[in-house]
Amino acid sequence: MGLVGGREVMNGDGETTTLAETDDDAAVVVRSDEKTPCITNPVMTNSDIPLLDSCDDDWTWNVREKSHEVKLSGTQNRIVQFHPNWSNGTAGIRGTKILQRGARYYWEIVIPSRVFGTSMMLGVGTQKARLHIDAFVNIIGEDDQGWGLSHRGLLWHDGKSRKYTKPFKENESTKIGILFDGIKGTLTYYKDGVCLGEAFTGLNHVKEDLYPMVASTAARTEMRIGARKRSYSSLQDRCRVLIAKRLRTRKCLEVLLLPKQLKIYIADCMQTQ
Repeated sequence: MGLVGGREVMNGDGETTTLAETDDDAAVVVRSDEKTPCITNPVMTNSDIPLLDSCDDDWTWNVREKSHEVKLSGTQNRIVQFHPNWSNGTAGIRGTKILQRGARYYWEIVIPSRVFGTSMMLGVGTQKARLHIDAFVNIIGEDDQGWGLSHRGLLWHDGKSRKYTKPFKENESTKIGILFDGIKGTLTYYKDGVCLGEAFTGLNHVKEDLYPMVASTAARTEMRIGARKRSYSSLQDRCRVLIAKRLRTRKCLEVLLLPKQLKIYIADCMQTQ
């Protein structure tokens, strides 16, 4: 059931209080059997870590594509704070990274202890996916422009949801890993080191560019970017990453006897190391 025109806050006992009216046009929930984890060991071994043989990525949150109820802080604006005072709606933000169809990306989002409210979401979406609404909704996946997982364990896309995993424990920190496979067109979630299985398929057929997204309805909640990885796009890409890792500064790159265009190519990689 959607919620409109009210506030969502946590009282001193850690319970959620919502002051709002209900929206009878909320999307129907379609339930399915809960996914079986890909692994049973809560601690991933090297063979379980997504994109282990890859390079670091360096995208962050887009300061121009966010709700006015989102505040950014920390190194490279990695920390998102939703509704710094109180909440009367849903706020979201997009990442700066375009998720290329022929590549794979993995990133982690750490949610500190404040996990509550109508919906805290993580996923991907196009530039058409909206980033704010004065109502409590599952905004990532409310239409065909987003694919998201809510803290209630539900997957959302095209205004419909289905059960995917157990709800996150309220007021307990958790780390969510997201693997976007642009070759297979799939999106897979990991929770505290456990693979939850493929959540969405067919993303390689989406014509619009896709970006990482997060959103929340709850006041004074945070999400922080953790590890970020990407696959090598080619042997040439792998070589420039290795070169960039061995160069301490751009001045070291400038003294190399290399063509200008090759220096630019390596320098672009140095921005993501």
